[in-house]
Amino acid sequence: MATTATILHADLDAFYASVEQLLDPSLRGKPIAVGGGVVLAASYEARAFGVRGGMPGRQARELCPQLTFVTGHFADYQRLGDAAIKVIGDFTPLVERISIDEAFADVAGCTHLFGTPADIARAIRARVRSELGLPISVGVARTKHLAKIASQVAKPDGLVVVDPAAELEFLHELGVELMWGVGPVTRARLAGIGVETIGQLANLQPRSLERLLGAAAGEKLAALAWNRDPRRIRSRHRARSAGAQSAIGRKPAVERVIRPTLLHLADRIATRLRAKSRPGRTVTVRVRFADLTSVTRSITLDAPICATVMLAAFAEDLVRAALADHPDETIISLLAISVSHLEEHWDLALELPLGLADEARRPGTRIGMARWAADRAVDSIRDRFGWDAIGYGSVALGASRSVPDEFRKLAEREL
Repeated sequence: MATTATILHADLDAFYASVEQLLDPSLRGKPIAVGGGVVLAASYEARAFGVRGGMPGRQARELCPQLTFVTGHFADYQRLGDAAIKVIGDFTPLVERISIDEAFADVAGCTHLFGTPADIARAIRARVRSELGLPISVGVARTKHLAKIASQVAKPDGLVVVDPAAELEFLHELGVELMWGVGPVTRARLAGIGVETIGQLANLQPRSLERLLGAAAGEKLAALAWNRDPRRIRSRHRARSAGAQSAIGRKPAVERVIRPTLLHLADRIATRLRAKSRPGRTVTVRVRFADLTSVTRSITLDAPICATVMLAAFAEDLVRAALADHPDETIISLLAISVSHLEEHWDLALELPLGLADEARRPGTRIGMARWAADRAVDSIRDRFGWDAIGYGSVALGASRSVPDEFRKLAEREL
């Protein structure tokens, strides 16, 4: 592990809203939100009124009557996000992009060219501001986890460099919500036992934390609370999973809501799997209820799949199992699917027609091959005429989604 602070985490501030204010100067300094039925992103001016991403548009307007909604310029988000990452890449080849608007970088090998890590961070911020007109916050630390926390502390539009000699002093004074992996549910559980700072979490007995959060999550958070994070920058790596999720507001947990949503998610994921010839064996679903608690279910298959209808069918079985285990939960707010254990080199194994009950879900059977062929035909049409040229009827004819697919795709990591 590094002994000096050479890891940078750069994060464009309120990215989508900042882009809209850049494109339309009349919006600068005003509370704006990207979206409509649902807030996809909010400017800092809107956040001051309590407006947050994922919030229903009606609630956002109640909190901030002067709020301006904009529909979003998705091509510009991609263009400017790519340009910002390119600026970072001009200083070091060791860049790990983790979303459209943020990335890690290791500058240990280029300080003889560009100065100290702090100098490099200042240069990145200056170039992004002057060349792109966007604010960007940067954290510099010895580990990835601490660099990400430092960039959050630096917001908005700032720079924080964490001295390795004082990193625990810096870290332990901060709230647990800044830690990677601590969402609203985990934060509430920790608050229930009086843990609000990272220092308090660090001093918990390991068994207490594991009983509260589970062995894996408890062990991970305990290590991060002491800044034990051995992860290195991975500038080139193949994804180990592909996933998508849909925030659906507050909807009843019934088939007319679940089935088209899962088919839409499966369509997005399976299309990416087929494009890279990387089917997967493990299907995982996540269901979030009205109180924001979530449950997950997964299954590992004998053969890898990348057919849309097959993936949707397995996901639907898993969601039904999750709901059966929670009969009192009748309202859901989010559905998610991910596929993991992806094949590196895939050859489809044909199967004899043995009359098995699950032949329709086996990729090497006659039905499985037909579904794969139909999906490839859909892929070809979309490649030529665009995504909306063709689709599954139950999805295309369903109610319009409040979160545009263009926005969802920006948030989904490519294989």
